[in-house]
Amino acid sequence: MVPKIFENLQHIITQLLSIFKVAVLETPAIGRPKKISDPDALAFALYQHASTRATKKSVFEDFKTVLDCSYKTFVVSVNRVAVLTLRLLSLIMQWNKQHGHLVKYTDSTDIPVCLKKNMDEHKTMKDLAGLGRSTKGWFYGLKMTLTRDDDGKMLALRFTKPGENDRDIFRSINQNIYGIIVADAGYVSEQLEQDMYIEHKRWLLIRPYKSMKKLMTKWQEQLYRGRFKIEFDFRDLKLFHGLVTSMPRSVSGYLANYLHALLSFVVA
Repeated sequence: MVPKIFENLQHIITQLLSIFKVAVLETPAIGRPKKISDPDALAFALYQHASTRATKKSVFEDFKTVLDCSYKTFVVSVNRVAVLTLRLLSLIMQWNKQHGHLVKYTDSTDIPVCLKKNMDEHKTMKDLAGLGRSTKGWFYGLKMTLTRDDDGKMLALRFTKPGENDRDIFRSINQNIYGIIVADAGYVSEQLEQDMYIEHKRWLLIRPYKSMKKLMTKWQEQLYRGRFKIEFDFRDLKLFHGLVTSMPRSVSGYLANYLHALLSFVVA
């Protein structure tokens, strides 16, 4: 019996594809037909990230009685639709930018790809990952920078190596976002504030260091306090949507995991 959550995800995916007019090629023009259609493969991917299933293997075990394919084919199918997931995420964020709340928040978080003690032996993500430091200490992996609005709508994101300049990333992902953008003290820069400011359209509000003698109004302090929302997003993505993993054996597997986790967080 197909779980109810899977049927709900199939319905959500069908609606998204219809709303954003995303065409899906069900049968290749050349070669054998797909064992799993792209919408179903995406539903399986989101099922993993929206349920308690930690691996693709456990998802395959849940559905192996109704699947007419091998586990390898299943994994290839799920990883393949990461391109479709990226397309949907991009369209959703474009829509959110046009209908977002006036107040936005930008922050970054660590995405380890393996334990730090294993970094020298880790080969899969060696060209994309790097050594970085977060509030929890040193890690080996990627950095994800995210902008969301006060209502929780995702507006922009980027994965980079940990050593990439935060201010440059901030400029890049927020160049087409307007309103009041709030950031923490890690982005302190008068030049960044000047670069991002557009009269009557955009204002950057950066929380000052505790050592800085800078006056804050009550409403500015209230906006700064709202930063906990994006920190909760990071927590939920990691704890409940499987954003962080060390299981994939290919770069495409890692990237597919990140994209599917993000789409699961947005729609599930």
